[in-house]
Amino acid sequence: MPAPLTLLVTCEHGGNQIPSAYRTLFAHAQEVLQSHRGWDPGALELARKLARHFKAPLISSTTSRLVVELNRSPHHPRLFSEFMDSVSEEERQKILAKYYTPYRDQVRDTIRDLVSDGQEVLHLSIHSFTPVLNGKTRTAELGLLFDPSRTPEARFCQEWQRQLRETHPGWRVRRNYPYRGTDDGLTTALRKLFRPESYRGIELEVTQAWPLAEDNIWKQHQQELEHSLAAMLAKSR
Repeated sequence: MPAPLTLLVTCEHGGNQIPSAYRTLFAHAQEVLQSHRGWDPGALELARKLARHFKAPLISSTTSRLVVELNRSPHHPRLFSEFMDSVSEEERQKILAKYYTPYRDQVRDTIRDLVSDGQEVLHLSIHSFTPVLNGKTRTAELGLLFDPSRTPEARFCQEWQRQLRETHPGWRVRRNYPYRGTDDGLTTALRKLFRPESYRGIELEVTQAWPLAEDNIWKQHQQELEHSLAAMLAKSR
């Protein structure tokens, strides 16, 4: 009998807060902080809703990705944004020790505990994407990011896409769009630690046009995503 599928929800880009020690570096960056570069609008709200409904663990951050990018590996060239260029290497190590390492360790340890308990983890990392990037319009409302070489992830996303297209034909739901699920990121790092049978790392990307629309529309879409995920989890029981 397969292990029960247990949900873990994370949100790496839940806010655009700047720690007080670094606010002078962002004194003229308010517009950037409010943009998709500073955070993922709506992502934390959706993550909280899903975690609350499914009684799932939620791990999230509200520190801006422009301070340190939690969804990049430690040696990625864009781990720190250009706003942090003047920060010394010693200070960068302090930032990693305070914001980056504890977050990623908590996610890893939570998964490890669940797997050790005989459970299969469905890790949903919730993100939102700007509808237009560099003048190019994105052609989706939802993206499901995964590793095609890991069969449990691939099958789950194929079925979730099929179900969403069937229940919401007006939604453009794409797999590994607007990014590839194998790009450098948290789920990619975690796949190196856990077998496909124990861990499904999926990034759910939602267009920012939804949370930036009228509040009742966004709340309705959140409810619909909640129902859709409930149906998927029910199939896995």
